[in-house]
Amino acid sequence: MQPIALPDRAIVTVSGQGAQDFLQALITTDLGRLEDGEAKPGALLTPQGKILFDFLVTRDGEAIRLETGVDQADGLLKRLTMYKLRLPITLSVASPAAVTIQFAETSGGYRDARFAKAGHTVYRAYGKEMGATGIDEYERLRIASGIAVSGGDYALQDAFPHDVLMDKNGALSFKKGCYVGQEVVSRMQHRGTARKRIVTVTADSALPATGTPLTVKDRPIGTLGSVIGASGLAIVRIDKAGEAIASGEAILAGDVPVKLALPAWTGLEFPAEADEASA
Repeated sequence: MQPIALPDRAIVTVSGQGAQDFLQALITTDLGRLEDGEAKPGALLTPQGKILFDFLVTRDGEAIRLETGVDQADGLLKRLTMYKLRLPITLSVASPAAVTIQFAETSGGYRDARFAKAGHTVYRAYGKEMGATGIDEYERLRIASGIAVSGGDYALQDAFPHDVLMDKNGALSFKKGCYVGQEVVSRMQHRGTARKRIVTVTADSALPATGTPLTVKDRPIGTLGSVIGASGLAIVRIDKAGEAIASGEAILAGDVPVKLALPAWTGLEFPAEADEASA
């Protein structure tokens, strides 16, 4: 595929000698494991453990770059400024910013770790404006890979990191120490209490609009997120979905029968299926 310019992206940059230590104590990503040339997902959480801002993290020399949506940029900058106090760091924002997707290794590109987990080669390049043709192809790949984005797939301040697979895609650290919301997500991890997950949704005909409930016997089990044609993503209760799949009950998006699957790269299974396999 040809390079694709993404619309509505912004970059918040944290620079200065204390940039990494400052962010390490705030965001979910373990910056000590962030490699040069890598773009890793991350988030700044509420104290209650829900996603307040989401972004992709890269190194730009000694600075740390947070790529996010233009709708989040000012709020993220304001929140980081609140935490900054008198630390010797500098915060800046470029909104909108030129972000281009490329599908082969390129000088200055950053490999997107989310797609790498799903077995695809996707690079993000900054500062080079290119044509925006091919957005639908990129979205199809993102949906097929089970990669959720805020706005289309979940609302900020409404979803936990586990809901959108951040515990599986490298966005969420359980070893680096304290950060905002860390106690809540660590408790979910160790107790295994994550009940909602992103799944891929497929149908034999076009799916209804984003926001359509997914139901079993008229009871909601989730909500449809991003949609292109007959494919989409949804956050669902995996216990309820697993029960329906195991018993052969129809799962509907509006009035359209659908099939659900957990992304293979996660290693997750629907609980009812796992129980049957071990019986």
